[in-house]
Amino acid sequence: MWRRGRGQERAITANRQTSLAFADAYVAEDEALRWARDRARETGLPSVSPGTGAALRLLAATADAKAVAEIGTGTGVSGIYLLLGMRPDGVLTTVDVEPERQAHAKAAFRAAGFAGNRARFIPGRALDVLPRLADGGYDLVFCDGDRLELLDYLAESLRLLRPGGLVCFEGVFADGRTVDSAAQPAEVQRIRELLRTVRESRELLPTLLPVGDGLLCAVRRGA
Repeated sequence: MWRRGRGQERAITANRQTSLAFADAYVAEDEALRWARDRARETGLPSVSPGTGAALRLLAATADAKAVAEIGTGTGVSGIYLLLGMRPDGVLTTVDVEPERQAHAKAAFRAAGFAGNRARFIPGRALDVLPRLADGGYDLVFCDGDRLELLDYLAESLRLLRPGGLVCFEGVFADGRTVDSAAQPAEVQRIRELLRTVRESRELLPTLLPVGDGLLCAVRRGA
């Protein structure tokens, strides 16, 4: 069997890294997104990469999403992308434990040209808020919250999604720690549990997109 030499492997690895960087920067960001990213950096809060944002926008558009739930508002970067992909009459319901972050997101949404009725901001812990949302009332659920609560987010998402709806989880690579054989903290162990659960679920049709820090997506199968 033909085998690559070490030099060829290094070249392929370098090309792959360059290609991933190119893909992540492929979609240009406007002033509103840059402003939201600046607020995230100021508060020490991570935000989705441009590639992840573009994927979310595409998924929302593909689902013709009218109702989207977001766990983790942040400063509005992911929310802008989701709204860009949603129907013009769609509403984003976004949950965050920090009202200050949501204030930044509101300003970012206004700067991006979205009317105030396009987003519903709910402050509070996600697992306190999600049970109050309507069963089967959402086309897409985006999860970017506490990693220790990922399996709970999945359970709530399955309840919230209509058949054919999408659930997406950001950051499942955990900066490479998810596939690292060394001992890992509880949050990485929880990501691994999530990945296994989604892959083995008969209710879900999953894929793992190598954008940003990893975007796990799954479609809820029809009844």
